[in-house]
Amino acid sequence: MSDERNEKHILKGTFYQTMDAKGRMTFPAKLREIIGERFIVTRGSDGCLFVYSCEDFEERAEKIRRLPMSQARNFQRVFMANAGEVEADKQGRILIPPVLRELAKLDKDVVVTGVSDRCEIWDRQTWEDFNNSVDLGALMDALEGLDF
Repeated sequence: MSDERNEKHILKGTFYQTMDAKGRMTFPAKLREIIGERFIVTRGSDGCLFVYSCEDFEERAEKIRRLPMSQARNFQRVFMANAGEVEADKQGRILIPPVLRELAKLDKDVVVTGVSDRCEIWDRQTWEDFNNSVDLGALMDALEGLDF
């Protein structure tokens, strides 16, 4: 796979969006170009939602299925049971299922981020709190040995 192809498939960027009272929000066109018009939204970590292309989600689901039940059952419950397929309408809007809006405490102001192989959807205040909590010095120390 060429570097150009890899570059096209890397999800990146931060996009500030607004969600309406019905749970509809515009999903950024730059991210939809990579992830597709139909994709999977599920519970993430740190208070956000994870967004995967249908293909990437299926690959992850298969890996989870191969794990012994003793290792995978809680992850299956969190990751799979909370997953929902969404599709962008003609205006690029998606509807976040109510259970996922509740889990991520999404209301009006949301942030969509591209994070390499997935996107994340955050409540804007939770996103800002997370960013303010990151110790950049420790982060740079961790990257030091990676030829970054």
